[in-house]
Amino acid sequence: MNLLLYNFFPDRLNLYGDRGNVIAFQKRCEWRGIQLEVVNIKSTNSINLSQVDLLFIGGGSDREQGLVTHELLKIKKEFKSCIEDGVGCLAICGGYQLLGNYYVTSEGNKYMGLDICDFYSVGQKNRMVGNIAIESKDFGNILGFENHSGRTYHPYESLGKVIKGFGNNGNDGTEGLYYKNVIGTYLHGPLLPKNPALADQIISSAIERKYGRKEMIQLDDTLENETKHILEKICLKH
Repeated sequence: MNLLLYNFFPDRLNLYGDRGNVIAFQKRCEWRGIQLEVVNIKSTNSINLSQVDLLFIGGGSDREQGLVTHELLKIKKEFKSCIEDGVGCLAICGGYQLLGNYYVTSEGNKYMGLDICDFYSVGQKNRMVGNIAIESKDFGNILGFENHSGRTYHPYESLGKVIKGFGNNGNDGTEGLYYKNVIGTYLHGPLLPKNPALADQIISSAIERKYGRKEMIQLDDTLENETKHILEKICLKH
């Protein structure tokens, strides 16, 4: 089996080590004998989304986010079609905000989004920073680190409910977005090495879409789970 992943603007959208999420995808595919081809997208000119299986958009500063928005808007229609067709997508922080209608920075600059989902984000001067733990009905507890000024408001299913931390906006107790095979979240860290079940769900959904089967070789995640347990205790203690 083989999968194709597009990693959008890794030179600009890798503020908090989000490249680690791509590495997690690569290793968890490799350990199963799945060939994952990663293509780093630095320009959307002549891009072909018809064969892609996974999309990844990392987080960046407001400035970097503004610079890549123009490029992404060129493929807005094609990107949305991919999502509606069930292509898997992981979007982190600024990438998450780009999935909505628009994002207004704390300085008042407005950047249009891809309109994948009907929501918006607004930045404020005070940042929401720290370790975060959320409870997900699909993936159990999810751990990460958040550092964002943006407040996101949406009517969709969330990735989980906040146990410790701020989440989407610090008010409604939700974190992230879960729509079709799209996961948008403010969790850095990077996210996937700490939460291998989340990585496996994204990979599994891509395999099911492409090959009509969802079963994958089970990996021994003893070390990952022990590490996650320790990190969870640290997160919830402070």
